Parts: sequence; C-alpha cells; structure tokens
Amino acid sequence: MTYVVTDACIKCKYMDCVEVCPLPCFAAGEIMLVIDPTRCIECGLCEPVCPANAIVHESDIRARHWLEINQLYSDKWPAVFRKGTPFSDADDWKGVSGKADMFSPSPALTEVGPGKQTGT
Repeated sequence: MTYVVTDACIKCKYMDCVEVCPLPCFAAGEIMLVIDPTRCIECGLCEPVCPANAIVHESDIRARHWLEINQLYSDKWPAVFRKGTPFSDADDWKGVSGKADMFSPSPALTEVGPGKQTGT
C-alpha cells in the first residue's frame, strides 16, 4: 500500500510533503509531484501537510487513476530531496477541480536535489 498524489497537486506543487517524508519518495514533474510506491512506507506524514489536499491513500477512490501515474512517473521524473518554491499562483489553483486534463508528462526543469539537475 502507498500514498498517491492526485491532480489536486497540478499547478500548486507546494512540496510541504517532501519536507516531512522520511525517505526520498517524491519525484518532480513540470507541474506536479508523484510518490514512488516502491519507496513509500505508508507512514502518512505527507497527507496532512499538503495544503492542496492532493495526497490520498491508495485505498481512497480518488487515487484510482493517479496510482498508475505515480508508479509510471516516479521512475521517469527526478527525485525531490528538499522543498522548493511553489508556483507563484499556487494559491489561485488550490481547490480548483478538474485539473487532470492539465497533466504534463514533462519532468521538472529546476534543481530538485543535492547535485541533481532535472531536464538534462
């Protein structure tokens, strides 16, 4: 079992979850994060700190479609080791529904970890 990042993260990407995660479970896409289900120990620390309420347990019905995306892109996107800066308009996007159509398969284009550059 694992936790899953849903489309509520799209265009927000607050990254508070990265700060509390005891393992390097998160990977960064251009406009959202995902959780690597092979690394997640189901501690649940990430879920309550997400300002966008984008993280749910895989047993939650909202996780169905997003579990597959988390699995696939956690292998393709670079790992995130520390909290970055959320989008400047993240608060405007927080709580907006129907963001799934905005999903981008592109990786993050900024530094996300010690000595690791994305988009290269």
